[in-house]
Amino acid sequence: MNRTRLLSLALLSTTLFTGLAAAQGGAAIPLRTSRIATGLTFPTNVVFAPGDNDRVFLTEKRGTIRIFKQSTSTLLPAILDIDPIVGGGTTQNNEQGLLGLAFHPDWQTNGYVYLYYTNNAGGTVVARYTMDPNNPEAPINTGTALQIITFTQPFTNHNGGWIGFGPSGYLYIASGDGGSANDPGNRAQQIVNQKLGKMLRLDVNGDDFPADPTRNYAIPPENPFVGMAGDDEILHYGLRNPWRSTFDRATGDLYIADVGQNAREEVNVAPAGSAGLNFGWRCMEGNLCTGLSGCTCMSPSLTMPIHWYDHGPTGGISITGGLVYRGCEIPEADGTYFFVDYGTNRYWSVKWNGSSATEFTVQTSKFTPTLEGLTSNLVVAWGENHDGEMYYVRHGGGTGQGWLYRVVRDPSADPLPDCNGNGQPDTCDIARGDSLDLNGNGIPDECEPVPGDLNGDGIVDGADLGIMLGAWGECDGCDEDLNGDGTVDGGDLGVLLGNWT
Repeated sequence: MNRTRLLSLALLSTTLFTGLAAAQGGAAIPLRTSRIATGLTFPTNVVFAPGDNDRVFLTEKRGTIRIFKQSTSTLLPAILDIDPIVGGGTTQNNEQGLLGLAFHPDWQTNGYVYLYYTNNAGGTVVARYTMDPNNPEAPINTGTALQIITFTQPFTNHNGGWIGFGPSGYLYIASGDGGSANDPGNRAQQIVNQKLGKMLRLDVNGDDFPADPTRNYAIPPENPFVGMAGDDEILHYGLRNPWRSTFDRATGDLYIADVGQNAREEVNVAPAGSAGLNFGWRCMEGNLCTGLSGCTCMSPSLTMPIHWYDHGPTGGISITGGLVYRGCEIPEADGTYFFVDYGTNRYWSVKWNGSSATEFTVQTSKFTPTLEGLTSNLVVAWGENHDGEMYYVRHGGGTGQGWLYRVVRDPSADPLPDCNGNGQPDTCDIARGDSLDLNGNGIPDECEPVPGDLNGDGIVDGADLGIMLGAWGECDGCDEDLNGDGTVDGGDLGVLLGNWT
């Protein structure tokens, strides 16, 4: 047995031991899932437009965009249908189709929405369309299409497909290695004239190529290969088939789930502000050496995944990357990354603290069965609304029948405080800005007495000042002794005036 194989087995043993220990120590998270929409066909994305928590925008593989309106529980007809120009989007096993959707951060002003799809020639296209942000349910005019970037694909598989805007306002594009097995062209490691197997980053608010109608973007000056050998569009490289990425809205870290080949699935993290990271494919699959050329296995220059799992009876065959939960309805899950295996319907969670992964936990029983008693398999994509609450879509196999789910707080768990009785947890009132929490104690300010409101009318004014002055002097336990020192004096007057309204 060669040295590389021995090293791989040693790492495997360490990984399994660490994973078991973490699973046993994972914190309990009270969540379940609720199916909220049916009638989709091969759904591929769950996205919310800026400022809109009601409408769930859903892409379907063949080239359509649907809206599920939560306020009326209605799945609306397609607002866009580009099926004639989208290739390979009507079958389960073909990895082509309409794969990505992202709204411009200023969508409410400009109406720009970006799509990632494979065309009839099998090439990748990222294009911009213009919506009416004042009437988002109106059909999108296909004549507004503007090609942003395109590149050819040598095979039909490993198309990647996720796109999203990062904290800096740039557009991120996850591309696969172009397909076949073992990345025969070593495309993921090539950084010159090669966009495959990469995380690209573009500035779609500018145009550095005005003479080229096929390149309608500018290059972010922070990209790592600007001014040196390497394509300026590349941010990170060494990816096989990144299937769903996400930004942690609290930290800006970029999570990239990369589908493995025959042995391992992996979760990578690109810390906020990082550039030029090499995630190791094709010389590494997860933390295993593949024996293929292109890079040096276990090189310190490679960025190792934060978590990986094996193909097999307790693992899976194809990872679907999820989300870092930053919602308000399940505070026990804050900062937890959830993900699932497409083929085996196994769900997990893990936390990344910036240097190590902790609290790895099997979550399958929380997601299947759902509240309706249905199992949930073939999960394709996750999404989050503006409150950070999680959604996901799945389909049921060859028929393409698809469903939309929302992750909810387990109804059997202890309810969260709702001190104002408005039907929303206090955590959500504060997170959404519906209630103030000026002292940061987690209780909406309207639920706490205002120091100095001595007559209980909700404001601190001259009437309260009169009451205080009438009680001036020693006062053991009286309401006017706001600082509790046994005397109504200047200290209490200061508290009252500090809350004057």
